[in-house]
Amino acid sequence: MKQVEVYILSGFLGAGKTTLLQNILSEEQLNNRKIAVIMNELGEVSIDSDVVPEETPLKELLNGCVCCTIQGQLEVQLENMLREYDLDAIYIETTGVAHPIEVLDACLSPLFADQLEVKAIITIVDAKRWQDRASLSIQLRKLLMEQVEHADVVLLNKIDSLSENEKAMFISETQSLNPIGKLFMTEFARIPLSSIQLNKINKKHQHNEAHVHNHLHLRSYVHTFSNPVDLEMFEQFLREMPDTIFRIKGYIRFSHSKESFLFQYSYGMPLYMKEPMNRKQTLVFIGENLDHSMLQKQLKELEI
Repeated sequence: MKQVEVYILSGFLGAGKTTLLQNILSEEQLNNRKIAVIMNELGEVSIDSDVVPEETPLKELLNGCVCCTIQGQLEVQLENMLREYDLDAIYIETTGVAHPIEVLDACLSPLFADQLEVKAIITIVDAKRWQDRASLSIQLRKLLMEQVEHADVVLLNKIDSLSENEKAMFISETQSLNPIGKLFMTEFARIPLSSIQLNKINKKHQHNEAHVHNHLHLRSYVHTFSNPVDLEMFEQFLREMPDTIFRIKGYIRFSHSKESFLFQYSYGMPLYMKEPMNRKQTLVFIGENLDHSMLQKQLKELEI
């Protein structure tokens, strides 16, 4: 089954996400790829939607942040897009105060997670904002740093305003937060598409890249069970699971019952809710350093 690529554009308010999106869409048009866009705004009115070409499918999520108040709306819009259009990629422009883990979580409903492949979280950072981050509240400073920390690609934008020493400091600080992300310095968010579309690689690098993709950074793993699962063994699996797994959600059936359950796991707390409909038994995992083959082996052992 063909998977649709997903790119999450993250970054603090005013960093240049919309300019970056505009640059990306211009290049994608030249490549004749079928692209759709989801734009999330905190306000009631979309300011930037006119940058999206008329023929590009666009869904706007207004009046809330996709990572909290309108998470369900994103799932609905993604499902609609997958049903309505034959797409190569979807670009999601988040609000400036969105957290990458929460946005990734919102993208991956167990109903369609196997149809999507989240290719990259791209965080764009405003050079001056970064330098002045001490003036932000503790919460906003933490968010700004976590947007950098969890990115696959970090764009240090508006660098024309920095001296050489300031550039070196900027690079050093962001690399210490995120030593494995790809780092680029940009003006006006200009960057070749090939630099941010990860995994477009030639065969001789395939093995290394697959290893990196499976083991590093904020990643998802989708597992579908063929049979019901032993509840005690499943709870033992949860207790022994590494704390780098931040989220689990999906549908699961246990051998002691004929009912399906909607299962959610967040911040160490599991939650089971009876599900009236018989869903495909799919769980979506989100975390860092996910070892796909180990997870697959452990989950298969839970099946009766």
